[in-house]
Amino acid sequence: MNRPITLVAALFINTDRHAEFASFETQATEIMSRFGGRIDRRFGCLNKDDPSVPDEVHLVSFPDEDSYNRYRESSEIKALASLRAVAIRKKLSYGAEQNFPLSAKQARTD
Repeated sequence: MNRPITLVAALFINTDRHAEFASFETQATEIMSRFGGRIDRRFGCLNKDDPSVPDEVHLVSFPDEDSYNRYRESSEIKALASLRAVAIRKKLSYGAEQNFPLSAKQARTD
């Protein structure tokens, strides 16, 4: 079954390269939309002086894995590789399951 996918991406931006990151992000988001993808949520992280903490975390979704793969293999996104390398020093991404049920022990109320 080809179901929707969600990715969690932790992005570490190179020092003094926020303008380049903004340019990359704008262009990549436009390309992503042509494949049905989007950034659902974007979080700026605290503790920016700590290099082990990402600058931003994004929740990204695509209608299915095929759409995501077509985006990743597109000539348009590949053309942004050098800009991405200048802007982003590290990226960690994880697949996430939507509506993953929490047990009572896992749920936090504080």
